[in-house]
Amino acid sequence: MTNSVLILNGPNLNMLGTREPEVYGKLTLADIEELCQARAAELGLNVDFRQSNAEGELVDWIQTAAADHAAIIINAGAYTHTSIAILDALRAAGLPVVEVHLSNIFQREEYRHNSYISEAANGVICGFGSKGYELALEAAKTLIA
Repeated sequence: MTNSVLILNGPNLNMLGTREPEVYGKLTLADIEELCQARAAELGLNVDFRQSNAEGELVDWIQTAAADHAAIIINAGAYTHTSIAILDALRAAGLPVVEVHLSNIFQREEYRHNSYISEAANGVICGFGSKGYELALEAAKTLIA
């Protein structure tokens, strides 16, 4: 079995570092990828880290994930609250899924309290900023062990 984890990031996460740093922190997505690569190496995992603003591209990546990956970590951004297509793709992929959010979505606007992604996720990590990605990698390691 592969030890590769697919980490997917949805819309506007490419704007991290400048987009509402009081909510999302000052690290860029490249900084978070670097943290993930380092933590994955410590855990004996490989990481395939991607970002797209396009829902269809995220769905395509999820649909083909099982060929090369043992688990999916996903921060679907705003698609968390709107995308049944991503939910369906995650269910069909048949892989362990860890949902991650930089902010605590339950302390935010009411419309952010609903997550379609959670229905397919083994667990959810939110509110710990970039550390959430590292925690998600630890959870993924446990799920694929």
